[in-house]
Amino acid sequence: MSPAISLEHVHHSLGGEVILGDVSLSIAHGQSCAIVGPSGSGKSTLLNLIGLLDEPCHGRVLIGGENMTGASGAQRAMMRNRSIGFVFQSFHLLPRLTVLDNVALPLFYRGMPVPRARCAARRQLQLVGLGARMSHRPAELSGGQRQRVAIARALVGEPQLLLADEPTGNLDGEAAADVLELLKALNRERGVTLLLVTHDPAMASHMQRCLNVRAGQVGDAR
Repeated sequence: MSPAISLEHVHHSLGGEVILGDVSLSIAHGQSCAIVGPSGSGKSTLLNLIGLLDEPCHGRVLIGGENMTGASGAQRAMMRNRSIGFVFQSFHLLPRLTVLDNVALPLFYRGMPVPRARCAARRQLQLVGLGARMSHRPAELSGGQRQRVAIARALVGEPQLLLADEPTGNLDGEAAADVLELLKALNRERGVTLLLVTHDPAMASHMQRCLNVRAGQVGDAR
């Protein structure tokens, strides 16, 4: 079986500044992996390249063995929608939509009929413990609850890969711990490959693998 993620001699620069230089790495299906490093080291850039939000200047990015280098915008969008889930620090929920429709949104984009999409969204909200909050708006939820909604939205399309960029950065200690446990359970019980950018060594220690990004290079920290 091909790795979940492969980067082959990836180079990325911005405005003449090298962000990542000649990076090669492989991440197995079902692995949980922290990405750590100083601010500005390229952690989020690495995640964006893997998530097909950015394109490398040189090198190849393969997702599930499929070479996405040179793929069209439509092909990249399709891969993101069907195979990759994103969880961000700032939730990115649409305030005018209910929790249910925020979670169903990726399926609406696929063209799935509304009743079917909402049924899938209900299942995901129940799995993250928010079955009683489906008709609420995001402003009516706590920060921890909003991040759970964001996780449900990331998972509603049943992706193989979940990318989380500082997912607990806006949460207090208890809510952060709850979100971490939820992410670990998803990785353990559903076999979702999990990549998590974090500044928190304690959070990184819960992942099976830790990648350190520094001075444009990426290597195993342990």
